[in-house]
Amino acid sequence: MNAYTDEVLEYFLAHQEQLFDEPVAENREEAEEFLEDCLAEVVDSIAEVRDYLDECGMDVEGLSDEELEEQAEVFALPSGRYLIVEG
Repeated sequence: MNAYTDEVLEYFLAHQEQLFDEPVAENREEAEEFLEDCLAEVVDSIAEVRDYLDECGMDVEGLSDEELEEQAEVFALPSGRYLIVEG
């Protein structure tokens, strides 16, 4: 089980509409449960985002770092890390 930080949970709650048309969580507990169910990952760099998405079968070879950051599944956290949520 992944333990998500307060930063991750609060950021996901505030920006979940980036990936979903309707809210999937209304509080931190629901957000944590949802992220755990989705097997969401937190990585430290855009290079790790690229590796993760590549391993999941997404064709990322031609995408720039900026284009990767614009993917709906990728949440750029204020700390410089990234949350990846497969919707």
